[in-house]
Amino acid sequence: MVKNITVLKGDGIGPEIVDEAIKVLDKIAEKYNHTFNYTYVDMGGCSIDKFGVPITDEGIEICKKSDSVLLGAVGGPKWDTCDPAVRPEKGLLKVRAELDLFANLRPTKMFPQLSHACPLKNAGNIDLMIVRELTGGIYFGEHKTVGDTATDIMLYTEAEVERIGKVAFETARKRGGKLASVDKANVLDSSKLWRKVMHKLAQEYPDVEYSDVLVDNCAMQLIKNPSQFDVVVTENMFGDILSDEASMLTGSIGMMPSASLSSTTLGMYEPIHGSAPDIAGQNIANPLGTILSAAMMLRYSFDMKMEADAIENAVNKALDDGYRTVDIIGDGEGVTRVSCSEMGDIVAKNI
Repeated sequence: MVKNITVLKGDGIGPEIVDEAIKVLDKIAEKYNHTFNYTYVDMGGCSIDKFGVPITDEGIEICKKSDSVLLGAVGGPKWDTCDPAVRPEKGLLKVRAELDLFANLRPTKMFPQLSHACPLKNAGNIDLMIVRELTGGIYFGEHKTVGDTATDIMLYTEAEVERIGKVAFETARKRGGKLASVDKANVLDSSKLWRKVMHKLAQEYPDVEYSDVLVDNCAMQLIKNPSQFDVVVTENMFGDILSDEASMLTGSIGMMPSASLSSTTLGMYEPIHGSAPDIAGQNIANPLGTILSAAMMLRYSFDMKMEADAIENAVNKALDDGYRTVDIIGDGEGVTRVSCSEMGDIVAKNI
């Protein structure tokens, strides 16, 4: 099978971690007789430096024509003084909007080998999926400052809520059969609409155990008892905050992948962490979140379940064998510290 992948390495540690994911994808291609063609496009600060914009229109068209997009990370202090209209993060928002990547899937799974890194006592079995609406809400509403007054509009339509709701219910159906819908319906009209649509959808999925959770309570419950959750669905800003909170339950944000999906098989896959410019170029970043994002790409965009399983099993074996990048090394007893590129070599070898 031939697949065309657009690669957005980005800034900071982005190029380093993406190189290791490609190393693993090449091993998959070799073993399972696939061909992955890579087209590299600048996005983020590196694109601003070259072209004056966070991503060019040509770059967007290349993304649209590909089978999938693999992203590292964008941004850094170097571009903090840029015009807000052309900051690196604007490139990410533009890709999401232009490709209509409305569904963000962020798994949070406790790797048993890293349970010591969990900041909670008796956390239980943490294995949840946050489904975040990605192209609506306050990030895409009108932003306006007039004098000493600023407004940001949080806007949702029934159709936008319904399509993310269907993704969440279908995801729950494939996992543990439980869905928690997070909103602020006691205050916000947009959340009242959200809850109305979700209740309507729940009638179409009687096999899924459904519940409503207010966002502030959800934030508390993720700390109190995260193992109670299976799939969590919520709007854009709430999902941004809650998924970052959930990621730290595993002890390292460097382990967490994500998928941003459209209504077609085209998706964008990236680790949830940032560009970490303070460690860029030192070959110490953790590439496992990016490697696991590549596994999600195989699973969700290419329907290559066996190949995705192979990557995930290879990552687990690397952890079982005691290999650790600096962020997950813990007390260091019985483990071997490895570099970013060495971890990529190990995972590729395990496939």
